[in-house]
Amino acid sequence: MTAYWHNFFRKHGAALSVFLLASVGFWIFMMIILPQAFMLDFSLRANVPPPKWGTDAHHYTAEHYRYMLYGSAQSTDSYNFVDLSVFARTILAAIFVTLIDLALCYPVAYYLAHAATGGWRRLMVLSLIVPFWVNELLRAFAFKIMFGSNGIINNALMWAGAIDQPYDFIRNSVALYSGLSYAYILLMIFPIYNAVESLDRNQIEAARDLGSPWWRIHKRVVIPHAKPGITSGCTMVFMLTAGALAAPQILGGPSSLWFTQIIYQAFNQAGNWARGSAYAIILLIVCILFVLFMMRVFKVKLGEIAR
Repeated sequence: MTAYWHNFFRKHGAALSVFLLASVGFWIFMMIILPQAFMLDFSLRANVPPPKWGTDAHHYTAEHYRYMLYGSAQSTDSYNFVDLSVFARTILAAIFVTLIDLALCYPVAYYLAHAATGGWRRLMVLSLIVPFWVNELLRAFAFKIMFGSNGIINNALMWAGAIDQPYDFIRNSVALYSGLSYAYILLMIFPIYNAVESLDRNQIEAARDLGSPWWRIHKRVVIPHAKPGITSGCTMVFMLTAGALAAPQILGGPSSLWFTQIIYQAFNQAGNWARGSAYAIILLIVCILFVLFMMRVFKVKLGEIAR
C-alpha cells in the first residue's frame, strides 16, 4: 500500500495528488456519506413537526423499521403485508428487468465488440445513444402512448388480426417493464462492450478451430472474460430500476405500486420524513446486498467492476 501511494505521488506530483485526493474525498463525503448519515439519523428519530426537532420529543426509536415489518399497532394483521408485498414485488421486478436487459444487451455488446466494423459500428452506437438525448419523462410518456388502448402496438395487433380488442398493457405491467428495460439499456450494453472488446480475438478463433460450438465459446471464453462488465451492468440496472420513480408513476397500473412510490408518499404526502428515510435505508441496504451477491456469484472484486 505504501508503494502504491509513493508511485501515485511520484506520477502526478505532490500538488496535483493532494488536489485529486482532496477533491475525491470532498465529493465522497458531501455527496455520499453526509446525505446517507442524515437519512439514517432521520430514520431512527420519532416523527415530530420541524419545530420540535432537537427536543426531547425528537428521540431515537426503531418504530419506523418495526412499522415496515408489523405495520400499525392498531392493525389486526401479524405483518405489514401491504408494504412488504410492494417491497418484494419491486425487488423481483428489478431482478426481472435486469435479466431482460442482460439477455438483450449481451448479444448486442458482443456484436459491437467483435463483429461490427467501421461505419456500421459507429452507426449502431449512435442509434443507441441518440434516443437517450430525449428526457426520461418524455420517453416514459412515449411508452405510455405506444402501449395505450389506442396506441400503435394495439392498433398494429388488431390490424394483423392477432387480437380482437385492445390489450391492457398498462394494467398488466407490460408497459412498465418495457419502459424500465429500455431506460437503463445503455448501462448494461457499454460495460459489457468494454469488457468484451478487450478480449483477444485469437482466443475465440482458437476455440473455434478446436471445434467448440458457439455456446461453448461464450461459456468458456467470452463470459469469463466479460464477468466484470456483466456484474457492473447488472448492479447498475438493478439499483436504478429498484429506485426508479418516474417510470412507475407514469407507466404503472393500479396494481403495480412501486416501493419508491411509498417512499415518495411518506415524504411528500404524509409528511412522515422519518418513515420515508427508514424505507429508503432499507432499499439501500438491499441494493448493497445485491451488489455483494453479484460480486460473489461472478467471483469478481470491486476494483474489477470499477475498471
